[in-house]
Amino acid sequence: MHGLLLTTGAILFPLLLNAQTPSTDYDQYLLIGTYTKKQSEGIYIYAFNSQTGAVKPVSITKGVDNPSFLAIAPDKKHVYSVNEVGEERTGSVSAFAFDNATGQLQFLNKQPSGGEGPCYINTDSAGTHVLVGNYAGGSLSVLPVQADGKVGAPLQTVQHTGSSVDKNRQEKPHVHCVEFSRDNQYLYVPDLGIDKVGIYKYDPNSPLLLQEANPSYAPLPPGSGPRHITFHANGKWAYLIHELDGKVTAFKYDAGKLTPIQTISTLPATYKGKVSGADIHISPDGKFLYASNRYDLNNIVYYSIDQRSGKLVWKGQQSAGGKAPRNFMIDPSGNFLLVANQDSDNIVLFKRNPTTGAIKPTGEQIKISMPVCLKMIAVEKQ
Repeated sequence: MHGLLLTTGAILFPLLLNAQTPSTDYDQYLLIGTYTKKQSEGIYIYAFNSQTGAVKPVSITKGVDNPSFLAIAPDKKHVYSVNEVGEERTGSVSAFAFDNATGQLQFLNKQPSGGEGPCYINTDSAGTHVLVGNYAGGSLSVLPVQADGKVGAPLQTVQHTGSSVDKNRQEKPHVHCVEFSRDNQYLYVPDLGIDKVGIYKYDPNSPLLLQEANPSYAPLPPGSGPRHITFHANGKWAYLIHELDGKVTAFKYDAGKLTPIQTISTLPATYKGKVSGADIHISPDGKFLYASNRYDLNNIVYYSIDQRSGKLVWKGQQSAGGKAPRNFMIDPSGNFLLVANQDSDNIVLFKRNPTTGAIKPTGEQIKISMPVCLKMIAVEKQ
C-alpha cells in the first residue's frame, strides 16, 4: 500500500491519482524514484514543508520502468530518470516535463543509456547534457538535451575495464556514480568494480565531451568499492563513500586532481557484520557530513567537517528507521533529513540539529514500495 503514515500511525491516506496542487504551507516538492519490482507504480511526488516537516501526496507518474535514480534539470522544469534494468537488456533514460503549478510530470521521451543497469544520472550545470552511469555495463554515457527537454541518443559512451580483489562484486567494472566538480569542468566516476574514481575533463562544446584527465583516476585500496562522491560547496574538498569496506575518504580538490587527506570508518570499532556503505551528503551549511550503511547496521552516521582542513570528526549515528537506506537527502533549509529505506518500503523523516548535526525521528514516514532516490524542487508561489 502506498500513502502517508501519520505521526499517530492510526490513519493511512491513499495516494491521489490526480495531481493536487499544494497549498501555500508547502515550499518544496519531494520527488521519489523507485524500483517497480513489487507494488511501486513509478515516480511519486509529495509536497513538503521545510519548516514543519509536513508532507502531502501530490501525484504519481505511472508506467516508468524502475526509475531508481532521478536528476533535476537546472531550469527545474525537466526531470530525468534512469530505467534500471538488468544485464539481460540495455537500460534507458527517460525525460519528463515538470509542471510546478500542479506537481505533475509529463513523459517526453526515452533513449538507450548506452549500457546495462543504469543506476545514477546527472546533468551538467547548463542543462545541455545528461550523464548516466551504467552499473552492470561498467560504462558511462553522455546524452544531449534538446530544446524541448527531450534527450537524444548517446553522443559518447566510455567503457571501463578491469577488476579487483572481491571476485563476487569486483569481477568487472561497475560504474556507480557520475558527479561534477563544483566548477563543472571535471566529471568524477566512482567505479566499485575496479577500486578507482575515474576523472574526466568535460567540455560540452567539444565533439569528444569527455576526455581522460591527468591524472585519469584516483586509486582506492583494493576491495574498498568506491560508490558515491560529493563535493563541498567551497570547492576545496570531496568525500567518497566506499560500499565494500564501509569507509569514507576525504580528498583535497585542486584543478581536477583528488589528493587523499583522510580515510575514516563509518562502522563501530568492534563491528563484525556485513558491510554495505550506500550514500553520502553534506549539510547545506557545509559543517557536517552524513553517510548511510545498509545490511545489519541500517543507520546514518554523521561527522563534523573541520572548516580549515576538510577532515572529518565522528559525531554519532542514528538508526535509519528501516532496512537498506539506499539513498537519503537533506532538504535545502537544512532542517530535515529524509531517508529512503529500500527494503522496508518506507521514507523516514528526521529533524536535524544544525548546531550538533544530530538527527532525530519526527515520527512521520511515507510508505512507498522500494524507494531509492529522493530529490526536491522548490514550489513556485503563484
